[in-house]
Amino acid sequence: MQSALFRIKRLSVVLTRTSAKTLTSSHVLSGSIMKKQVKAIIPVLDYELHKGQMGRIGVVGGSPVYTGAPYFAGIAALRVGADLSYVFCCKEAAVVIKSYSPDLIVLPLLDHKDALGQISEWLPRLHSIVIGPGLGRDPAILENVKGIIMQSMERNIPVIIDADGLFLITEQPEIVQGYGKAILTPNIVEFERLYSKVIGHPLDKSISAEDNTKELSEAMGHVTIVQKGPQDIITNGYKTLICDNPKGCPRRCGGQGDILSGAMGTFQHWANMAMNKPVVNETGPALVGAYAACQLTRSLQVIRNISGEAPAPRLIGCIRNE
Repeated sequence: MQSALFRIKRLSVVLTRTSAKTLTSSHVLSGSIMKKQVKAIIPVLDYELHKGQMGRIGVVGGSPVYTGAPYFAGIAALRVGADLSYVFCCKEAAVVIKSYSPDLIVLPLLDHKDALGQISEWLPRLHSIVIGPGLGRDPAILENVKGIIMQSMERNIPVIIDADGLFLITEQPEIVQGYGKAILTPNIVEFERLYSKVIGHPLDKSISAEDNTKELSEAMGHVTIVQKGPQDIITNGYKTLICDNPKGCPRRCGGQGDILSGAMGTFQHWANMAMNKPVVNETGPALVGAYAACQLTRSLQVIRNISGEAPAPRLIGCIRNE
């Protein structure tokens, strides 16, 4: 818990040091506005809280090949400040994921013969759900995941979709069409595929990345899209946020997106808890929570080295655990 509180405190410092940006697009909000909103969603610990109130976050993913990704997402949710983290994975991946940490609640239900029925019993407990880390592309598993997404939407649960979850959405974008609590987190390659599928033609790179992302969000019924890259572009089609300060780490090892999605799960719950605050409501909890996760993920390097820069040889050898 000390580690999580330290990171939240450092995030507050980093946000304070982030200067406002002058942007040409009228629909883009500045960093100076966003730092106030992110601070507003971070809850205060008190003795009236009970276990689970700070967040019960689900992670759907984990296959025989990919066991690290759901661990990173689940543990990131806890490190940010969630109380409980549930990983719904395939049976063969469960023991491996359990061995990484006793803090995760690991449920080997994703390839169960009645996976949807079994997992649906857990959904009422969850404040948000992360779909995709280590999921794989087995057709039967993806069909189960489609059902999980749809049942989560019926229960009005925020759904963060990353990695192979985005593969499913690219194949069937109608699954999340118009769902205001859906957040998609594609990298540039995943974004281009999804854009081509939904818009019907390849990405036009002569148009600004902000406008392309906004166009895709609008076409999907104003779901929130976080296009990850040198700058993270976050939009629901109505408003757009740019997160690019600090620069983050130039090392692009696997697992960084998993940490982002897990952190986003917790921040989404906190943002929804803070909806009664005007400073949050003016932008919307999905955008504020997504921005907070992007800011924190970029700030991890700053937390380790306040100068924001580490010697190049050291960065080359960094892995996600660091």
